[in-house]
Amino acid sequence: MRRPAAAALEPGAVNAGKAPRMKAAKKVSKATKAAKMTKPKRAAKRLPVTAKQAAAAEAARRDRHLKALGSASGAERELEELVFGDSLKVEEDELLRRLAGPRRVTAAQGGGVQEESSDSEVENEAKGDLLPKKPAWVDEDDEVEENVDMTHKYRKDLMKSDAETTLTKKNLKKRLEEHFQQAMGGVPAWADLEHRKKSRRTSSDSDSDEDDDLLRRTGNFITTSEALPRGILKMSTCLPANQERFANGKLVTVQFHPSAQVVMTAGHDRSVSLFQVDGVRNPKIQSIYLENFPIYKARFSVDGEQVIATGTHHSLFFVYDMIAGSIIPIPKVRGVEEKFLRNFELSPDGSFMLLIGTSGYLHLLSMKTKELIGTMKVNGRCTASAFTPDSSKIYSYSKEGEVFIWDVRSRKCLHRFEDEGSLEGKCIAISKNNQYVACGSSSGVVNLYTTDACLKENHPKPVKAIMSLVTSATCVTFNPTTEILAVASRDTDEAVKLAETLFILLKEDRGENEPVTEVL
Repeated sequence: MRRPAAAALEPGAVNAGKAPRMKAAKKVSKATKAAKMTKPKRAAKRLPVTAKQAAAAEAARRDRHLKALGSASGAERELEELVFGDSLKVEEDELLRRLAGPRRVTAAQGGGVQEESSDSEVENEAKGDLLPKKPAWVDEDDEVEENVDMTHKYRKDLMKSDAETTLTKKNLKKRLEEHFQQAMGGVPAWADLEHRKKSRRTSSDSDSDEDDDLLRRTGNFITTSEALPRGILKMSTCLPANQERFANGKLVTVQFHPSAQVVMTAGHDRSVSLFQVDGVRNPKIQSIYLENFPIYKARFSVDGEQVIATGTHHSLFFVYDMIAGSIIPIPKVRGVEEKFLRNFELSPDGSFMLLIGTSGYLHLLSMKTKELIGTMKVNGRCTASAFTPDSSKIYSYSKEGEVFIWDVRSRKCLHRFEDEGSLEGKCIAISKNNQYVACGSSSGVVNLYTTDACLKENHPKPVKAIMSLVTSATCVTFNPTTEILAVASRDTDEAVKLAETLFILLKEDRGENEPVTEVL
């Protein structure tokens, strides 16, 4: 066995062997500390160069990253955010904001910051800055205000005092407007131009919406009538429309205004009266008295601004301008050689006036100038005439029972046909949809024809003969929806009948093409 000699050694011998080693270790540690003290100084000198290089590398990296943002997918962006942090997302938003350009700010959002104007707005502002054009010349007579005599019999009611004998035209116009508004209780809708323009725009918008809705859906578009209910029509008697001023003579005309709740009455008492119809009081608006002029017929113009009246034994007629409040006599129409002018018709478009003369002559006048355009003639005597809804044709009914169809532009006869069983023609009417023609005769029979048959055949068969009257039919008219035909007679009291015109059916079971309509 090996003897442990180290255990027998003395401590002094061991310490003596290690002493040189300890001194050498201390020297090495001092040298290491000195080296460590010198390294930070070297690093401090190199630090500015390293930071610049790192900043340049970081900027280059960010530029490359921002350029690749447009083509990077969603997964790549998420990975970049995880690796590089949220700072890149902020930089991406900043880049996108710069690419989008300056944001348009409204006045409400920006607290007074004005919205950026486009090129068209700049052009409009430039146009608005242009000076108004000066007139080429000025008539001094136009600037002179002409005074109107207020003592005239037609203007006495407008005087506020006896000293007010004259008024300027401008003040007279204001006085007439005040008088009219006081009688109407305000400005009616048909006289308010702004209201009419808005209603036209609203109606055009609603029509376009209906057209769009029609094109978007499919199905059965044929439905029952909404204007005319099925079964018995219920009617109730209201107060007389002219209860505030009953006529002293026979009434020959009663007509509603085209666009307002106003009714006009005229008769042999030489007066034309206007009433506002409300069903409760029916106040009178005004009355016009035509001296020594018993009225034969009176009608509103299509625009509702004028009233045309003819007399029983006169060759002139009157035009009452409701806007200006003036009565204009038309004493003589050049080219019209008639002793009496009684019956007339107005075209639906408001362009023409047809005077029915004697010996079968028909005189077509311009509604604007009241001048003669042309003359037509039927065989025998013309008793009634009617314009088509488009004002392109005229149907003239002769006393012998023949109907002549005229072209308005050329004033030539296009066709003529005989009314079946007519002894003497009295009245004629055309439906608003230009589908039916109704002819009333002295026997009280009203024949209902289709317009296609009237234009093609010389002896058309009526689709229905209405025999409800026992006296001569003096008036026939259709309602706006062509669902009701009213027939009446002046020869007896309460001789008014309403006929319901339904759809025309074809007898397909018998193989016939004869049209048949049911009339109740």
